[in-house]
Amino acid sequence: MTPLFAPQAYNNAWSNYRLHRACAVLDIKELEARRPSFFGSIIATLNHILIVDQFYVSALEGACVGPAAFAEEVPYRDMPVLRAAQRDVDRRLIAVTEDATLSDPTRSVQMARDRGVQEERFDRTFLHLIQHQIHHRGQVHALLSMTTVPPPQLDEFYMAWADDARRRAPDLNDMGLSEADIWGGR
Repeated sequence: MTPLFAPQAYNNAWSNYRLHRACAVLDIKELEARRPSFFGSIIATLNHILIVDQFYVSALEGACVGPAAFAEEVPYRDMPVLRAAQRDVDRRLIAVTEDATLSDPTRSVQMARDRGVQEERFDRTFLHLIQHQIHHRGQVHALLSMTTVPPPQLDEFYMAWADDARRRAPDLNDMGLSEADIWGGR
């Protein structure tokens, strides 16, 4: 198991938590407002992040939902329900990375696609998913700057510096996590 998979999955969950908390302040009109972006709105972009997570995490778990994951473009218009679904898939990703058998970097991951089965290594699939998240969270972050809600800080996770740890402690506590959960004895 690569020792950075789990911390990256925790960072991913924490970043989603902070972004969703900021977006939860917006009303539905602001969430659905047309904005210049790949998916045209904050809510559509958050849904895209979730749908792709569900697709890849199910594949990493060994039971890919396949193209059915993409059946509906915006399945969640209610922010609390969307937020709960994102937290669920984030927890599943953490569980995968903490399972030494599932997170073997060379393990084959199969993803059912419209035109057949795509096979990739675990490490490449995981890193692709993390990069996808970062990319689209950045888009939502920029879209928030077009609202009255200030975009949240998303890049102060890894440092052991006491100020960084102090800043993230309330969020981790609210998520039911601690530094020890993430870093263990490291």
